[in-house]
Amino acid sequence: MMDMTRLHWDEQGLIPAIVQDADSGQVLMMAYMTAESLQQSLDCGETVFWSRSRHELWHKGATSGNTQRIVSVAVDCDADTLLIRVHPTGPACHTGAVSCFFRSLDEVVSDSGAQELS
Repeated sequence: MMDMTRLHWDEQGLIPAIVQDADSGQVLMMAYMTAESLQQSLDCGETVFWSRSRHELWHKGATSGNTQRIVSVAVDCDADTLLIRVHPTGPACHTGAVSCFFRSLDEVVSDSGAQELS
């Protein structure tokens, strides 16, 4: 078992994980990991996350087949975010989109309710 005490977990024991296609560089998704899900990911070579809504471990692609084979895991300068580079076997988003980041801010936020971004 890897010693993960040098990572900065939030108050719920979670760390954000940004998932990026290792070949294209496209950001595919962001999810949260626990120490257990990170260890399982490293052990099996595919991403395993923590589902905040279901309160359980979630092996990406276990039901859809759209797994993510891990190429590398990097940690940011504050040790509070992971960057996981993967070879995906299908779309990352539950909508079927390749990436979860397929909408612009303008599509989601109305002009009347948006705060100025500057």
